[in-house]
Amino acid sequence: MKFTKLIIFSFFLFSITIHSQEAVPETYINPLDIDYTYMVYNSSKNISYRSGADPAVIEFRGEYFMFVTRSFGYWHSKDLINWEFIKPEKWFFEGSNAPTAFNYKDSLVYFAGDPAGYGSILYTDDPKNGKWQPTASISNNIQDSELFIDDDGKTYLYWGSSNVHPLKVKMLDKDDRFLETGVQKELINLVEEEHGWERFGENNFHPTLKEGYMEGASMTKHDGKYYLQYAAPGTQFNVYADAAYVGETPLGPFKYMKNNPVSFKPGGFTNGAGHGVTMKQTNGQYWHFATMALASNSHWERRLAMFPTYFDQEGLMYTDTSYGDYPLFGPDHPTKAGQHSGWMLLSYKGETTVSSSQMQVRKSTSTDGEFDITEMPLKKNSAGEIISEVLTDESPKSFWVAEANDEKQWVKIEMPAPGNIYAFQLNFHDEESGIYTRTEGLKHRFTLEVSEDGNNWEPVVDRSKSYEDAPNAYITLNQPVKAKYVRYKNVKVPGKNLALSEIRVFGKGLGKKPAKVKGFEVSHEDDRRNASFSWQPVKGAQGYNIRWGIAPDKLYHSWLIYDKNEHFMRNLDRDTQYYFSIEAFNENGISERTETILVK
Repeated sequence: MKFTKLIIFSFFLFSITIHSQEAVPETYINPLDIDYTYMVYNSSKNISYRSGADPAVIEFRGEYFMFVTRSFGYWHSKDLINWEFIKPEKWFFEGSNAPTAFNYKDSLVYFAGDPAGYGSILYTDDPKNGKWQPTASISNNIQDSELFIDDDGKTYLYWGSSNVHPLKVKMLDKDDRFLETGVQKELINLVEEEHGWERFGENNFHPTLKEGYMEGASMTKHDGKYYLQYAAPGTQFNVYADAAYVGETPLGPFKYMKNNPVSFKPGGFTNGAGHGVTMKQTNGQYWHFATMALASNSHWERRLAMFPTYFDQEGLMYTDTSYGDYPLFGPDHPTKAGQHSGWMLLSYKGETTVSSSQMQVRKSTSTDGEFDITEMPLKKNSAGEIISEVLTDESPKSFWVAEANDEKQWVKIEMPAPGNIYAFQLNFHDEESGIYTRTEGLKHRFTLEVSEDGNNWEPVVDRSKSYEDAPNAYITLNQPVKAKYVRYKNVKVPGKNLALSEIRVFGKGLGKKPAKVKGFEVSHEDDRRNASFSWQPVKGAQGYNIRWGIAPDKLYHSWLIYDKNEHFMRNLDRDTQYYFSIEAFNENGISERTETILVK
């Protein structure tokens, strides 16, 4: 009897242990964690960097395929999180440029994207095997194009990339080698005098008009309406965005959507959300894949993002980019797919020391398209360890380069406060890597350790024998672990020297979230495309998230800002009245939002 009671009691304790473990949800993060290709573009200048831009993503027979500029192939996924590269048997010599792809009734995938701006449209009924067939005809002007086949089989090609010329469309006959039918039409152009977000330059600042580029046409049909999307003002800027005009037919006429831009992410760690595509998941959820501007080695150094997309009761299309470079719930989450997971940034401004330092550079894009560059002097702490100030500053352009690429290189971060760690994002930097094309067999090998006191270390990630190529590695833990210190230990990564731009640690802090913001004020300038913001600093806040939109229940836009308690934006539409709100955040959570302010 006592033995039976002991078994029951032991089972009871075991059950408590099992149920006390937290079920960690599936998440992803932007920029997406894929093996980005080294670019042939700029190789003549010996500039080596990875890039991923201008994504074309389709669902085909319940699975997903992603085509990316100059990648010498494409990616395949079953869940929109885990992507595997496919190297096709034959492809464009310099890789596809601003590609377009279309799934026609789950029978064929059509694709185009010749860097020269002309070429055959390819097709396949099995994209996983990498075998494609070309059409016999030559189609011209397919640079920055979008191939769209309507339900009735009528085929349209939208294209354009210019700061002068509008987006255009022409009809093709898919049943006769995609020959042009003779129907061609000019559609839309930028109207920078009215749309502040279309203005060229970082933060939409440029001394003259008509410098912004309209490009990246994309078409989405939803509920009988046609959403013609386009990108502006320039891929290298934090304000790169996608917007939409809506029509009743694929040829228009099209009307500017009043809540534009559709996809916009100007603030935070990684900026930009333009030149993308909107696709539908098998469960009916829409996603917008877009281009983010890394722009450190080159202005054409870019990454990819994925944001959930919606259509409201008015038929207005919008994406949720709020906290869009924090961990987000995975696409299969039943109610919050793509939304912020609640895991906050624990490592911001953490005190960082490194094993060695060849250089540390703080870098930013200036308004004239050049870089502001500061090479930082070598500093040491009282223990004689080398200090790094660029690995926890939330800037992907700034970077640290070690003196070697071996097991002696390490990074140690003392976070401002202890917290429960759920995930890491390691953003590696390309410093004179000497690679200029798609290269197989690249590996990022390292380990991660955590500590509560900086003396006793617990290993939590072991990729010391990994075969993954992960320049923006995102790693989640099976269970959260409490720590104040994080240590990265290198084994070997691509390139001559270990180089990192940022180590980001996410989880839940153990303190209080910030109080509600007070004193939030918004004022327009005479130029109504511009607005200034100010508010009282909130004690303990890392930063603030400004939200705005065309109605109190349509605050579809956001701008995340660290440290400051004032802001200036130039991205509003001149003839639109807006509502604004703000919230504070820190490693412990997000405050209540302020009441919305109407600025007419």
